[in-house]
Amino acid sequence: MTKIVSIQSSVAYGYVGNSAATFPLMRMGCEVLPVYTVHFAASTVYGPPSGPMLTPDQVGAVVGGLDALGVLSDVDAVLSGFQGAPAMGARILESVRTVKARSPKALYCCDPVMGDVERGFYALPGIPEFLRDEVVPFADILIPNHFELNYLVGRETSTTADIIAAARELSARGPGVVVVTSAVTSDAPADEIHMLAVGADGAWRVATPLIDRSFTGSGDVTSAVFLAETLRGASVPDALATTADVVFGLLEKTTQAGTRELALVAAQDEFVSPSHDFAVTRLD
Repeated sequence: MTKIVSIQSSVAYGYVGNSAATFPLMRMGCEVLPVYTVHFAASTVYGPPSGPMLTPDQVGAVVGGLDALGVLSDVDAVLSGFQGAPAMGARILESVRTVKARSPKALYCCDPVMGDVERGFYALPGIPEFLRDEVVPFADILIPNHFELNYLVGRETSTTADIIAAARELSARGPGVVVVTSAVTSDAPADEIHMLAVGADGAWRVATPLIDRSFTGSGDVTSAVFLAETLRGASVPDALATTADVVFGLLEKTTQAGTRELALVAAQDEFVSPSHDFAVTRLD
């Protein structure tokens, strides 16, 4: 059985971080070892956080405890998202190194959470630079959104060709696969949103209808699904296609339900039998 160590935030209400990623991963047949960086009442979109922030040493102690139990030797991947502060990011990288030392086959999949088009940067100062300089070279799979991609390469990207070039630039720094989410380009229909992927064998794009609202936690689900598909042995374009099918189905059902939080439980069948089948286009 596929085993993933997921080092992310947790909330009691709603779905972000591990609270968004763990259930889909389990529904897709993965064993998940969740390691929490915070445990808040809810996402910060509701206001100032309520609940404890774990220290880097506490996160390290949890990973060290897993190591002492001997359960890291068959881990297939580490997944990380929002990192909080540079010191936490450094401890997460140390934890990834520990996992890779015990299980050399393990992949590191990072969602470099730092901001988005609507909110700008919301990561603490120092985190964007840490992600760019320390995490990008160490990641095997990197899944930035369009806003984050622009920061990581230090320039604006407005066309599909721009995004592919930027993703290749990131890949040359370390990650074997770069997936760009929430891509809005000047050379695409206004009613579409794109997800693009660059791997060693080429570049691909999948377009889905644009749902005109924001979703908290959708990026966390996207990273989890793409990683799960990759660990199943799916090729980059096949993993991209399934991820688009699953996530659009989830967002569609969330919109139909009229809920602010993702309809994760109500839409759980999407994770095993998506109701959509979007086409993937090879770009080169």
